[in-house]
Amino acid sequence: MSGHSKWHNIQGRKNAQDSKRGKIFQKLSRELYMAAKSGGPDPSGNPQLRLMMDKARAANMPKDNIKRAIDKASGNTDEHYDEVIYEGYAPGGVPILVYALTDNKNRTASDVRVAFTRNGGSLGSAGSVSYMFDRKGYLAIDRSTTDADEDQMLEDVMDAGGEDLQTSDEAFEIYTDPTDFTAVRDSLEKKGYKLANAELTMLPQNYVAVPDNKIEQYEHLIDRLEDNDDVSDVYTAAELPEGTEAN
Repeated sequence: MSGHSKWHNIQGRKNAQDSKRGKIFQKLSRELYMAAKSGGPDPSGNPQLRLMMDKARAANMPKDNIKRAIDKASGNTDEHYDEVIYEGYAPGGVPILVYALTDNKNRTASDVRVAFTRNGGSLGSAGSVSYMFDRKGYLAIDRSTTDADEDQMLEDVMDAGGEDLQTSDEAFEIYTDPTDFTAVRDSLEKKGYKLANAELTMLPQNYVAVPDNKIEQYEHLIDRLEDNDDVSDVYTAAELPEGTEAN
């Protein structure tokens, strides 16, 4: 069984996300706009904006698109977005968190509810699922990009202030306290490591295996949610058979 490695989950969904690149850019533009609107357009004094810019670059978002979204936040506009979190269960009883940025809460709530009910899931009340997840910083280094062995990597991670290192044949995966995320990321980059992924994430405390007869239904639910323009992130505690796409 697989699912404990976020790296494998990211790689598993990469092709599907590549096919939705325009939609991903649209969502990133909204996140960039929100970060610049709330903390200012200068990334040196706005850690959240810097994080969103890194996320946009990692998705190969054009520089002009990034600049346009930030500039938009500095202008006079009536646009306003609210962050909304939905909690529920995917098929097989898998806990799921859905983060959305929306200018119409009623529309988004309806769309998310329909996605759950039509794909074997169920929405829960606030707090019904979130306690099963921990907020963490996550960084990944593709082992093909570094000569460091596991001992050297562990030493550098601990020196940078990281909490945990998980190693596979393909990648080093580092977890941090969210308040230390930026410092750990910057420290590793200064040491010359090329980060394949760097983000704040919600990490499940325990994983739930998706029954074989529910896998297709589970994947339909995740696809439906990720296709929603208002949804920015979907986090699940799903454990899927190796080779199956996961979130």
